Amino acid sequence: MTTLYKSCKLCPRSCGVDRNAGETGFCGESAALRIGAAVIHRGEEPPLVGTGGSGTIFISGCNLGCAFCQNYQISQGGKNEKSLGKNVSVKDFAQICAALRDKGAENINIVTGSHAIPAIVEGLITAKKAGVKIPVLWNSSAYENTEALELLREQVDIYLPDLKTLDSEIAAKFFNAPDYPAAAKAAIKKMIGMANAKEKVIIRHLILPGFLESTRSVLRWFAENTAGLAQLSLMTQYTPIHGRDRAMPDRYLSEEEYETVLHWLEEFNIEDGFVQELVAGNEWLPDFKRTNPFSSELSVPVWDFNTSFF
Repeated sequence: MTTLYKSCKLCPRSCGVDRNAGETGFCGESAALRIGAAVIHRGEEPPLVGTGGSGTIFISGCNLGCAFCQNYQISQGGKNEKSLGKNVSVKDFAQICAALRDKGAENINIVTGSHAIPAIVEGLITAKKAGVKIPVLWNSSAYENTEALELLREQVDIYLPDLKTLDSEIAAKFFNAPDYPAAAKAAIKKMIGMANAKEKVIIRHLILPGFLESTRSVLRWFAENTAGLAQLSLMTQYTPIHGRDRAMPDRYLSEEEYETVLHWLEEFNIEDGFVQELVAGNEWLPDFKRTNPFSSELSVPVWDFNTSFF
């Protein structure tokens, strides 16, 4: 599968660079698979956490680049700095999956791996051959090509795509991709077709303060296109990140906005899924320079780019 990196067109950006030769496109990554951390995570939707937690692997680099990305240290890096992470082999990846399983993980949760699908698929195949049989989750922005997603068909059990916005201007301003709406809709429909069960697709949407009409459009599309085919996870955790040089909403979601969106769920008859409680604060934001990126209540570290296994 490494030939897919030769003239890379894995995602909608179609950069065309030779990542096998070390060239990098928008995602900032060569053909090497880099990982920032692997943890037992308890902050996902309840069915994904279970009693053992979700075995979450954070992939370095990103093909989107959101202004307020909570994982920016590993997805984008700082000014003139490469994102954090460490190159791992296919064997290393399989060992990380096994370590998560051995720590009691309910699943293997791959976060933001759209730009590294070929290497991840090889790693998952190797992990399964080595006896890692727990379900695999694909946790992505949905800024993906359907052809690349097809590579995941035999390896992924549950899909967790974002549907960030259906407004091209918002997509350009905050998500670096004016074509995001069209790409995401196509990708989500592809995931629904591959999963073939509503419990296996959870579409996440983060409400942006001051941009409720964007959320209303997303809810309408969800109701009209995915009823009975997927679940919705409505997220209220938007947190302004100070010190960035990108425009972004500068406040938390208000109680009034929250109540308005809850009313819309009733209006569109959306009942399948999850709604996050409205709790303002940034205590949950990860810091990937720490051994445990999250608070001890949220996660247990298993591997990081500095010390490897714990």
